[in-house]
Amino acid sequence: QLQLVESGGGLVQAGGSLRLSCAASGRTFSNYVMAWFRQAPGKGREFVAAISRSGGSTYYADSVKGRFTISRDNAKNTVYLNLNTLKPKDTAVYYCATRVGAALATGSYKYDHWGQGTQVTVST
Repeated sequence: QLQLVESGGGLVQAGGSLRLSCAASGRTFSNYVMAWFRQAPGKGREFVAAISRSGGSTYYADSVKGRFTISRDNAKNTVYLNLNTLKPKDTAVYYCATRVGAALATGSYKYDHWGQGTQVTVST
């Protein structure tokens, strides 16, 4: 069973930055496409970014393109999300997820394993 543990969330002022990490264990990390999703209070889970198994391809939601960067270190079994120029509307619980397929899917139903989430709060 693949296990995912997110960290790095917190409270930050608008315009600030955070770096989220997601550490994986239990299976071969490099076999999985990795993604980040987020869920704000009262809203559904929203795709943020995905990265291919090798790290050579990435895909972003329009709402974060140019501000967030996804990366991975297969030697450390970890995927990262750098959040820059944060806005109050970025406030949410951020989740990492994995899928076995090669496509950088945006639908949450296409992902098999999920972490417990880390809270990001952006104040004005």
